Amino acid sequence: MNARTEPAEADTEPGAPARPPLIREFLLVAGLFLVYKLGRRLAMGHTGEAYRNAGRVWHLERTAHLPRETAVQSALLHGDTLVHVANTYYATVHFPATLAFLVWLYLRRPAHYLWARRVLAVLTGAALVLPFTFPLAPPRMLTGTGLVDTGRVYGPSVYGPPAGDHLSNQFAAMPSLHFGWALMLAIGLIAATRSRWRHLWLLHPLVTLLVIVGTANHYWLDAIVATAMLGLSLGVVHRPRRAAGTAGRGTGRLGAPEPVLAGAGR
Repeated sequence: MNARTEPAEADTEPGAPARPPLIREFLLVAGLFLVYKLGRRLAMGHTGEAYRNAGRVWHLERTAHLPRETAVQSALLHGDTLVHVANTYYATVHFPATLAFLVWLYLRRPAHYLWARRVLAVLTGAALVLPFTFPLAPPRMLTGTGLVDTGRVYGPSVYGPPAGDHLSNQFAAMPSLHFGWALMLAIGLIAATRSRWRHLWLLHPLVTLLVIVGTANHYWLDAIVATAMLGLSLGVVHRPRRAAGTAGRGTGRLGAPEPVLAGAGR
């Protein structure tokens, strides 16, 4: 899949939005990632409640007749290679893919970059509230479910023993920002490009969903809540306007108007 679906000079024409200052944006994006990592750490210390909530979520999913997470994991466990790939995807794709998404938008679609960065900031900020109000142990920590901690058994794993893990809060499973950010990446690239194949970007959140569930790091409900929170974030942050602009480019017909992004300053 290739997001380069328009000429590189598209955002340098008169009337196109200017890129925001690079240093400022670097600090803002770095701050967003830092808030993601450190914010959840502040919600530590609710272990007993996190396990009780995990039992409630598991039983709620069964009451709602959602598929069992064990069904996805069973498919992964057919071979060591597949489960290792899934663990690697979980451990290595999340942050680099989101960073690459923001960098590409910054360079090629400044208005969409500002929109996407604000949506991700709102989503991340809202998501940090739940570990304080609803701490949740991931399904890999539940007993009696038949689930395996695939990262620990097959590797690679991004987590150590919960008591000694000083880099992350393992009891902050809800919402799944792995899924929320992946879904925003797909939505952002679909909105910012015009390729007939652009909807294939939805494969990224789909694969992410299967990975986070199959590795027993998240429940289905974690992804459902992340989707709802992303929907609210998209409702709060205005998408860039489109206005009539340059004629003929990218349409295949001489004289046909093409939308040009405006309104990046919001």
